[in-house]
Amino acid sequence: MAGHSKWATTKHKKAALDAKRGKLFARLIKNVEVAARTGGGDPAGNPTLFDAIQKAKKNSVPADNIDRAVKRGSGAEGGGADWETILYEGYGPGGIAFLVECLTDNRNRAASEVRLAFTKSGGSLADPGSVAYMFTRKGVVEVAKADGVDEETLLMAVLDAGAQEVNDEGDIFEILSEATDVVAVRSALQAEGIDYDSAEVQWVPSTEVDVDLDGAKKALRLIDMLEESDDVQDVYANFNIPDDVKAQLEAED
Repeated sequence: MAGHSKWATTKHKKAALDAKRGKLFARLIKNVEVAARTGGGDPAGNPTLFDAIQKAKKNSVPADNIDRAVKRGSGAEGGGADWETILYEGYGPGGIAFLVECLTDNRNRAASEVRLAFTKSGGSLADPGSVAYMFTRKGVVEVAKADGVDEETLLMAVLDAGAQEVNDEGDIFEILSEATDVVAVRSALQAEGIDYDSAEVQWVPSTEVDVDLDGAKKALRLIDMLEESDDVQDVYANFNIPDDVKAQLEAED
């Protein structure tokens, strides 16, 4: 189960703020550009691009911005950056394991900003391989809750496509599969006329650690600090916020 999905509610509230939305748009546009550069600018023949565009649209990124990103990535238009993907590993407050995926055109800046966020939070960067073994690459498809969509309906639609489990994550359903089956799972939903919010490969923790209110606040604060960096694309962690702690966090908002 993806650790980041546990704070989806918190992130959605913050996404309503202009500053957060601007950073989210930038990350989604970057994904579109890189997908087009890697697999070509035709979404029909590039499923990674198709899904990057879908996620951008679902988050209200303007169509013109998406189109320009595809053109930059495919070389049809100039101005594309030489993005590099870097994975940082670290330990947050309470020994929580973190993976931080960066997409950057400046490796030194990315490393400096990620290290600073960990240091300020009482955590630390870790050596390559010391944290990643606690996570597995999985296909993750998110479906918004809607009339006629429940766990059983989804499971029946995607089981033959390689889906392993369907989880109720509050305002969404999360479908997990092997990384190689994510497109098949997404396609199975489309065949059944079921809309989806995003389909991508993510780092999913093998085991999770429950946190108390203080631990949740510290972990979420570190996530916020990491996401302040324009170089950070995704943050994954192996902590779980129990329902009673979630209720306490929401009561304080």
